[in-house]
Amino acid sequence: MIPSDSPRAAGAAGAGGAAPRDALRHRAGYDENFLGPTVPLPTPLAPDIETVVLPYTHFSVVLRPDRRLAAATAVCIDGQRLLAEVIPRDDNWRFDPRLPEDRQVGEDIYHDNTLDRGHLVRRLDPVWGEPAECEAANDDTFHFTNAAPQANVFNQGKKLWQGLENYLLDHAAEFDRKMTVLTGPVLHDADPPYRGVQVPLRFWKVAAFLQDGSLASTGYVLDQSPDLSRDTGRAPAPAEPGGPPPLGAFRTFQVPVADIAELTGLGLGPLPACDLMPLTRAPAERWKRLESHDDMVLNG
Repeated sequence: MIPSDSPRAAGAAGAGGAAPRDALRHRAGYDENFLGPTVPLPTPLAPDIETVVLPYTHFSVVLRPDRRLAAATAVCIDGQRLLAEVIPRDDNWRFDPRLPEDRQVGEDIYHDNTLDRGHLVRRLDPVWGEPAECEAANDDTFHFTNAAPQANVFNQGKKLWQGLENYLLDHAAEFDRKMTVLTGPVLHDADPPYRGVQVPLRFWKVAAFLQDGSLASTGYVLDQSPDLSRDTGRAPAPAEPGGPPPLGAFRTFQVPVADIAELTGLGLGPLPACDLMPLTRAPAERWKRLESHDDMVLNG
């Protein structure tokens, strides 16, 4: 793991008005002791996977330069001090000047197609605290390092995914409604290539909070791979010439946190052990598909 101030992580700011490299030098990043019990920043367990940690305001990105995407993000959310609704959204996406642009996925993959820049750390989540903090946090979420390509459909599965943090904050009544959320794409070797980037087909999220004074966690997976379950044996529609790979409608699942650790190869510290989803479920029900927030398991 390479810190973002390492010479190996540095590079000249590219064209297009990129900020000076030291513009983000004072960002403190994710606080692993935000909840009290330590929730470490997720990093790959395999020693041969290189990552760069990029701290921002109230969150950090663990970037994999070989994939040009985040392996993980981690954000601290103070539910009683959120001010995102009063901070205007400008959608000014930009490269992180602390890293060479050719090690980040930029605008080239998103233009003239059906792909969205999918926020990994939601714009809403780190925007809390003093006004200057809120402005910085809002701006920080619009770095390309905090995005991954997603299908631009908006269906029930994606609506559930985008509302998970709000729903969980309503249930995190202990410890002043504070929560940490870890999120990232599932970076698989078989992810389909497009414009020189392998497009992730799944995304994961783990929420950690205090329940009855003890650390608790829940895990989720968002799947945008083609869904063949409704027409078994039918091949997915081929991609249009020059277009992105075929992607399916979003499907959201609550899954064991231990499964996310295995799926991603990331160290998730104490979170698999304090998962509120029972591990004794039958194999067919181990991944619980969510049709609404009421389907979520929030009691161990």
